[in-house]
Amino acid sequence: MNIGDKVRLVHGREEGIISRFLPGNQVEIEIEDGFRIPAMRHEVVLVSPMEGQRMKKAEEKDKIVPRSGAAPRPAGSFAEKGIYLVFVPINDRELTVHLVNNTDWLLPFVAASDHEGTHQGLVGGTLNARSSQKISDLLIKDFEQWPTFDFQVLHFRPGTFTARAPFLKRIKCRAQSFYKKKSQAPVLLKEAYVYQLDEDGEVAAPAGNISPQELRERMLSPEPLKVPPSRPVTAPTTVDLHIEKLLPEYAKLPKEEILTIQLKTFEQQLEQAIAGGADEMTFIHGVGNGVLRSELHRRLGQHQHVQYYQDAQKEKFGYGATLVKIK
Repeated sequence: MNIGDKVRLVHGREEGIISRFLPGNQVEIEIEDGFRIPAMRHEVVLVSPMEGQRMKKAEEKDKIVPRSGAAPRPAGSFAEKGIYLVFVPINDRELTVHLVNNTDWLLPFVAASDHEGTHQGLVGGTLNARSSQKISDLLIKDFEQWPTFDFQVLHFRPGTFTARAPFLKRIKCRAQSFYKKKSQAPVLLKEAYVYQLDEDGEVAAPAGNISPQELRERMLSPEPLKVPPSRPVTAPTTVDLHIEKLLPEYAKLPKEEILTIQLKTFEQQLEQAIAGGADEMTFIHGVGNGVLRSELHRRLGQHQHVQYYQDAQKEKFGYGATLVKIK
C-alpha cells in the first residue's frame, strides 16, 4: 500500500484514499466526505482500478441527472471562467487545499509553493471540466507560515477555439481576509474558504506578439525561433491617492466622502499587494493638511502584515508619500 491508494474497509462500507501511515501498523484514510479515520492495515483492502472503471461505466449508464457539483449549462453556452483555490476544513486543526475547475475548459496546470525563497512543486496534471484536484494539506496553527501558492494554467478544448495566453496566479493567504472567504465551494459543494483565481480584473500573461508571416520566416530560418518572454503580472508598486487621480469628477464631493474614497483605495491596494506576495509599495498622499497621511500611518501601525513604514524618497516625493515594507 502507498499514500494515494484507494482502499475499502473490510468490515464496513467506507472507501477512501490513504493520506498517511500511522504508528502501530495503522493507516489514515481520507473518506469521501472529507473526514479522516484511522484503520489497521489488515482491515483495509485495495480497490482495483478495473473495479473503479466498471463502476464508473455503470453509473454513467444509469445516470439521468448530471452528478456534477456545478449547475447544468444551457445548451450552446461555454463557461469561460471559474478557476478556484479552495481550503476545506477537515476539523478544527486541519484543512485540505484543492484546485477547482468549474469551467468548460480542459486545464493543464502546475501548482507549486514558495516559502522563504524555497520553491517546491506540489502537483501537476490536467483538470477536466467541473472537477477538482487536491494539492496540499495545511495546519491552521501554522497559518502565518503557510507558503505562497503559484499556479500556471493553460486552456484547452477539442476542436477550433481562440488560443489564450498561459494564466499565471500567485496567492498568499492573509488572516485579515482569509476568514471572509467562507462560502460553498463550487464542484466540491462543501463549506470552505474560496479564492477565485480568474475573477474579472485578473490579467493573463501576455503572449509573444509574432505575426504569422514572421513566424513562417523564422521557422524556415536556420536560426532558432526566439519568442519574447512573457512578464509576470504584478501589483502596482506605487499608488497615487490624490482624488483627481482616483475620480476625475470630484469637485462637488464633500471632504468626508473624498477621504473615504482615498482610504478605501488604500485598503484595497494594500491587501492586493499583500495577497500577491509584494515586498513593498509606495502610497502618494500629498502634504496638504496631513489628515490623509495621519490616517494612513495610524492604520499601517496597526496592520499585522506591515513590517514598517517611513517617508518615501524625499528627493522624489518630498514629504508627500509613504513607503510600506510588507512582512
